[in-house]
Amino acid sequence: MSVELIRFVIFVGVLLGLGLLATRIPSFRPYLRKNPLITFLLGISSGFPLTLLVATMTFWLAKVGIDTATIGFAVALGTPYTIKFLWAPLVDKLPIPVLTRLFGQRRSWLYLVQALLFVSIWQLGASDPQPGHLGPFVFWAVVTAFLSATQDIVIDAYRIEILEDDEFAHGTATNQFGYRTGNLIAGAGTVYLASSEGLGLGWALGYGLTAFAIIPAIIGSLIAGPGKYVDRFAQAQGISAGQWLLETVVNPFREFLGRHGAFLVLGFVLIYKVGDAMGQTMLAPMIVDLGFADLDYVSANKLWGFGALILGSALGAPFILWLGMGRALLISGLLMMFSNVMFMVLSISGNNYWMLVAAIATENVTSGIGLTVFATYLSGLSSLAYTATQFALLSSFAAFGRTWLASPAGVIAEKLGWIWFWGFTIIAAIPGMLLLWLLWNKGYLVQSIRQPSTEDDGPEAPAKA
Repeated sequence: MSVELIRFVIFVGVLLGLGLLATRIPSFRPYLRKNPLITFLLGISSGFPLTLLVATMTFWLAKVGIDTATIGFAVALGTPYTIKFLWAPLVDKLPIPVLTRLFGQRRSWLYLVQALLFVSIWQLGASDPQPGHLGPFVFWAVVTAFLSATQDIVIDAYRIEILEDDEFAHGTATNQFGYRTGNLIAGAGTVYLASSEGLGLGWALGYGLTAFAIIPAIIGSLIAGPGKYVDRFAQAQGISAGQWLLETVVNPFREFLGRHGAFLVLGFVLIYKVGDAMGQTMLAPMIVDLGFADLDYVSANKLWGFGALILGSALGAPFILWLGMGRALLISGLLMMFSNVMFMVLSISGNNYWMLVAAIATENVTSGIGLTVFATYLSGLSSLAYTATQFALLSSFAAFGRTWLASPAGVIAEKLGWIWFWGFTIIAAIPGMLLLWLLWNKGYLVQSIRQPSTEDDGPEAPAKA
């Protein structure tokens, strides 16, 4: 049985267990509601394109003999995901002729972008990359990355707008499950379709068939309806171009930055997961350095770790219900921070397989909880008047922190050695925890899922503790 098949079995097993818990434990029951199940479908369509662009594509390029240095350009395809807030205002407020009248703002953009994405993925698969002939392939890869990032803008906003407050965290978690399902479809699924060791359909048809993974979001959106999209100028007559641009481009940022503690919030979003990101970046190199066999790494990280991550993500929503948002952020942050102690112990004990499994499982359970809690917090910060733009801004800040602030991890590990490197990742998490404490102490963080905005409280209203 292949690793990816075992991962799929683990994934299905966890979801079935989650369904069983949902019938028995009240804090798990929202997982069975309509809207959280719809966000699962949205997550599938959101999760598959990036895997096609990075993991599957690099495998394909290596198979056809493209050199490693050239394959490295795939990293740059993640750039649209970190700067998507630049065009998110247009997605937020620009109506699409005919489609917006028929389906509403969110679904009209979703269907348009998905149609274009479907075409671009087929073209990417048909571009036949070969050494010295990469022009069409690179073009369609860039187009697909841009459209995929745009689809994420739409789906994130739509997800926030269809969920009720008491199912918000569960819907965020099921969206993460869907995202990972999309990862599996575009990873192992596409390789199986294309490879001569699988169905042998070739890369063009393999990519083309994977493009049909847009369908779950279409089905989910048709069931969910238009959502709670807010257009404050929908009934305005004779609005000028300047007024429209002010509402579309300026007001989303002005509304957010006008909130109490806005810059503290952005700082917190930027650095909250830096320590965790540093550790994840250096995990594989440390495993190699400690002399673990490849199969040890595969079973510990790709199987035990994967199951632990899914379990942690599932626990994240009840975690918020039990503790409230502020305490959930605090405790999940501390859990992620101190889970790295396990890797300090691993670096001391050396090549010990079960210590490796214990460290990875602990880290992935805490990261899964933290991922759901943090994504729910970011979603709750987004005003319904500017959902797409504000969530794109916040998620871009978070991605920048994970990607660039964690980038010196290799240099630090080289200088300090593995034991003290993991100690450093714990210290690197402290600034984020201090900012969280400051936000809470000043009353800028409330226990409810949706955090107050100036749209809710007015520009002069005090924040509620």
